[in-house]
Amino acid sequence: VLLCEYCQLQLVIYRHYKFQSVDKKNILFENSCQFSSSKMSQSKSVATIPKTMKFLIGGTAGCAATLIVQPLDLVKNRMQMSGAESGVREHRTSVHAIRSIVGKEGFFALYNGLSAGLFRQVTYTTTRLGIYTQLFEHFSGPGGTPPNFAYKLGIGMTAGGIGALVGTPAEISLIRMTSDGRLPADQRRNYKHVFDALSRIVTEEGLSTLWRGCGPTVIRAMVVNASQLTSYSQAKSALLSYPSYFKDDISCHFVASMFSGFVTTTFSMPVDIAKTRVQNMKIINGVPEYKGSLDVLTRIIRFEGIFCLWKGFTPYFLRLGPHTVLTFIFLEKLSSYYKRYKGIEGGRSL
Repeated sequence: VLLCEYCQLQLVIYRHYKFQSVDKKNILFENSCQFSSSKMSQSKSVATIPKTMKFLIGGTAGCAATLIVQPLDLVKNRMQMSGAESGVREHRTSVHAIRSIVGKEGFFALYNGLSAGLFRQVTYTTTRLGIYTQLFEHFSGPGGTPPNFAYKLGIGMTAGGIGALVGTPAEISLIRMTSDGRLPADQRRNYKHVFDALSRIVTEEGLSTLWRGCGPTVIRAMVVNASQLTSYSQAKSALLSYPSYFKDDISCHFVASMFSGFVTTTFSMPVDIAKTRVQNMKIINGVPEYKGSLDVLTRIIRFEGIFCLWKGFTPYFLRLGPHTVLTFIFLEKLSSYYKRYKGIEGGRSL
């Protein structure tokens, strides 16, 4: 009897420890599955858009936006050149400028310089947005946390300065092609397209002319990018902090872009008008019209008034605002589609 009771006790103990070990194995197996899945999700979130695609997406977004807002860029340049020679304003308002251009040169004159505008996006915007998104991602924290304001400011200025160096030849071609129609017929350059403009500038004025006004162009680009990209990113972060009102969708991108366009217009216009006049000036008997950007700004304030530094504010904002909106919306959407196509999760575009 004792032997039977002993054997039964041993059987109970055996079964107890057997089930306990099975439970432990199950727990270990579940933990290992959770760990492996977390590692897989981490590796999935670490995956990012390749560098070449960042540049391609940035340039495509800029070109798509330019196709829509090119007429406003032309009106802005015409208004900034208004009064450059005589001190008398040729256009009272943006509407007056559009009517005058269409009446004298025809409707399609509003698209003069489109090839230069697209080439500018291919060079300047591709470079600046590609570098900005790459640096933005590099300085983002774990889990895609965006960098702080100081980093965004530095990233924007760096991307803008480098982009301007690459895009200055396209910029000077764009300024000349959009301003050509306001000149007398015998003084017009009559460039056929951007590549004709580039080749003739090199042949007639020398290679270095392609980078005339590079200084103010770089300064303007640094101001534009520091204000545009940084204010967009800050506005987007602020809007997303109210999840009951905003999500990371097109409405959030639109509001952030319009705010960014207004901030950028306000800060960059004085530098932009100086750049426009320097790049469009002619050399008469070996003497340039302006000594430099400071000379332009001084003469505008002295002869036209300080508020003329913001001449063309309305078309500039109407051009920059929608261009900013469209560029960032295209950029966000193209990045989102590419991530979805490649199965990349996590992180923000800007």
